[in-house]
Amino acid sequence: MKRLLLASLLGSAIAMGTSAMAAEGDVQALEKAARAEGEVNSVGMPDSWANWKDTWADLAKQYGLKHMDTDMSSAQEIAKFAAEKDNATADIGDVGAAFGPIAVQQDVTQPYKPTTWEQIPDWAKDKDGHWMLAYTGSIAFIVNKQLVKDIPTSWAELKKGKYKVAIGDVSAAAQAVNGVLAAAIANGGDEKNIQPGLDFFAEIAEQGRLSLSNPTIQTLEKGEVEVGVVWDFNGLSYRDQIDPSRFEVLIPSDGSVISGYTTIINKYAKHPNAAKLAREYILSDAGQINLAKGNARPIRAEHLTLPEDVKAKLLPNAQYAKVQPIKDAAAWEATSKALPQLWQENVIINMQ
Repeated sequence: MKRLLLASLLGSAIAMGTSAMAAEGDVQALEKAARAEGEVNSVGMPDSWANWKDTWADLAKQYGLKHMDTDMSSAQEIAKFAAEKDNATADIGDVGAAFGPIAVQQDVTQPYKPTTWEQIPDWAKDKDGHWMLAYTGSIAFIVNKQLVKDIPTSWAELKKGKYKVAIGDVSAAAQAVNGVLAAAIANGGDEKNIQPGLDFFAEIAEQGRLSLSNPTIQTLEKGEVEVGVVWDFNGLSYRDQIDPSRFEVLIPSDGSVISGYTTIINKYAKHPNAAKLAREYILSDAGQINLAKGNARPIRAEHLTLPEDVKAKLLPNAQYAKVQPIKDAAAWEATSKALPQLWQENVIINMQ
């Protein structure tokens, strides 16, 4: 397959002051235009998530790009792009895979295909380059071993436990939404049939075991979360930052889902070239290794040689035996939109 070089709408040199758009296929022109813009502002890409801090540091050092992030959920990022329009304060965001197509439908993105486009699996990208996963996540459990003696290794064991389970905000966060899907997959459901996942958490809620705490580094450190449903890279990162001896991170053995996160470039970005250069870097070897250092599995993993110390940060491949990707993106998009209401009607109503 012929390699595509920056097949993107970098445009036909539209004059935008110092932000003249780089010509298609010209990486040097993109770098020059990005330097002229001088900064890139992100949403949902904080230093502590998937080791974004190293990527922002590299972009500052190599291209002189200043950076500022405002952390928020996938839904909030898209809403911000739509609300601000020409008064955009953000250039680029990072959203869960299910939110990529939603952002495109809401017409708040602009496309950009990096030079590594051909090495990104078809299931993990939009054909026009509006979104593409930079890293994958699989739903895992993070268990506070000081509070939980019988560590659950499967959804079936989780349901029989006595501890509280924290999944986070299903109305807004991609991690929580995919946690429900993972439970559905383990119980015979899929992206078209989320009911087994809803039933699973409804039963947890009926037992008085559903925690409304969001499993974050802060709540875990304070001991507010006994078992959290999180992306593997988040769980591993939280464990390492707090105290590796306190937490166990594992993929449930009876089924999980692999998805991921994609950058979205704001259609109204004030620094569009800097945003595109950031995406280019994120999907380069160096950017992919940065993500792996943050415990995230790079989307181009098959084309990379990870340093041994970085490879050691990831869970063993054997734990991913029952993990599966989204098989019907359109069905999952519809289910994702309906899920917040279904969660209220099936799960929250059952909380004791």
